[in-house]
Amino acid sequence: MGLAGAGQPAGHLNHSRQCRGLCRLRTLRRPSSRYRPRKMRSSLAPGVWFLRAFSRDSWFRGFILLLTFLIYACYHMSRKPISIVKSRLHQNCSELVRPGNDTHDPNDTTWCSWSPFDKDDYKELLGAVDNAFLVAYAIGMFISGIFGERLPLRYYLSAGMVLSGLFTSLFGLGYFWNIHMLWYFVLIQICNGLVQTTGWPSVVTCVGNWFGKGKRGFIMGIWNSHTSVGNILGSLIAGVWVNQQWGLSFIVPGIITAIMGIVTFLFLIEYPEDVDCTPPQHHGDPEKERDNPEDPANGPYSHRESNVDIAVSSSKEQGTEPEAISFLGALKIPGVIEFSLCLLFAKLVSYTFLYWLPLYISNVAHFSAKEAGDLSTLFDVGGIIGGIMAGLISDYTNSRATTCCIMLILAAPMMFLYNYVGQSGIASSIVMLIICGVLVNGPYALITTAVSADLGTHESLKGNAKALSTVTAIIDGTGSIGAALGPLLAGLISPTGWNNVFYMLISADVLACLLLCRLVYKEILAWKLSRSRSSGSSLALTHPR
Repeated sequence: MGLAGAGQPAGHLNHSRQCRGLCRLRTLRRPSSRYRPRKMRSSLAPGVWFLRAFSRDSWFRGFILLLTFLIYACYHMSRKPISIVKSRLHQNCSELVRPGNDTHDPNDTTWCSWSPFDKDDYKELLGAVDNAFLVAYAIGMFISGIFGERLPLRYYLSAGMVLSGLFTSLFGLGYFWNIHMLWYFVLIQICNGLVQTTGWPSVVTCVGNWFGKGKRGFIMGIWNSHTSVGNILGSLIAGVWVNQQWGLSFIVPGIITAIMGIVTFLFLIEYPEDVDCTPPQHHGDPEKERDNPEDPANGPYSHRESNVDIAVSSSKEQGTEPEAISFLGALKIPGVIEFSLCLLFAKLVSYTFLYWLPLYISNVAHFSAKEAGDLSTLFDVGGIIGGIMAGLISDYTNSRATTCCIMLILAAPMMFLYNYVGQSGIASSIVMLIICGVLVNGPYALITTAVSADLGTHESLKGNAKALSTVTAIIDGTGSIGAALGPLLAGLISPTGWNNVFYMLISADVLACLLLCRLVYKEILAWKLSRSRSSGSSLALTHPR
């Protein structure tokens, strides 16, 4: 008898071995949870893929671009109603039914107009109301940039929007309060013009802090469509009530603007560093640009530019705040004077269309106030297209001045044709209004955005990011002088005939083009130098030594 082991019988051991073998077999047959087939899962949702495609910095930049877009669209929305309501303040009442308690003379054809604009000099009075706003805006713009450099942009911009909404609403309340004194409307316009100067330097500075120079023309071309979008919204909102209670044409945009001011206070971010975002990188090396001042890639006046973001980061690293640039110091930056004077005449043309186009359409084409206001929005639709086109072309060619000059040259004959054949039919009017909007607002949009940001980050500023607000204020402030002159001259000239108004606009357009000749010449020289360098490098590759 063999040894069973541990005092156990051999039969018991054999039975134990058989049990272990059977359990092992069952284990092999039973599928492990580790190898069980899993339930089919869908792929990641397309919307989530889209959200993950952009970095945190990109989302913040997009948010700032959208917020500043809405901010300035509200500013322009609150300016537009006066041009729509003009034809309601003074209208031909001969076809309307008089109320039973009417005390006007039976032969009076302006009994339904709003005093004091019911007299024969109504165009001069309406021009005075426009000019009160625009002169105050032009004067205030030069001061606004100085304040914008020294005050937090969020507080400055929020206060300006709330006050702008208040004064816009007060103009409309004149209807419900039955106010017929000219000084009331002029005073409201002066106050509104002053507070609206808080907008442009602030939003351009904010966008300049978040976006570098690369693709700046294209980005700001799209962003600058807020001007036309605001004009369109203002026209459509004002048109709803213009034939009934025209005061609401001002009150509703005013309330929207004030609400947007509160949103600005809650959400505006001035610098990427405030939310731990990375400042945008400059597309070129500043040291290399200084070593190659004739490099055409840097442009005739942009080769000495530095990035505002580098300035911000360097100033924060050193822990010291740069001093604000003086007014004369900003004027010494190459290109500031030329572009400022060019914008004076370009904005003269644009703002004359802005304030007088609905009345012109109403008088010449005999449309109602609402129909004329709706048709005038096509000029702003063209402005959106023109701003984007100007930005794309100037980015591709690196020629801001040449792009502006070509569009201004084409605008002159188009305005002449619009005056003579534009009202011959609704189709021709639509097409020519859009084309005029493209050519008139394209240079205006480019100068006030990309050019202002380029010049505001000039290397001669030695990294002083605070100069952007002052440079922007100088350029747009000078342009605002033209914006004030245009509607004023239109009000004075229009009694002699609308043809003379268009001759004035064409003359201003030509002057704007001539003021850019020196910068265009520099850009052409830079382009020739670039061609000669590229041909030289190709010859070197073809015939190596």
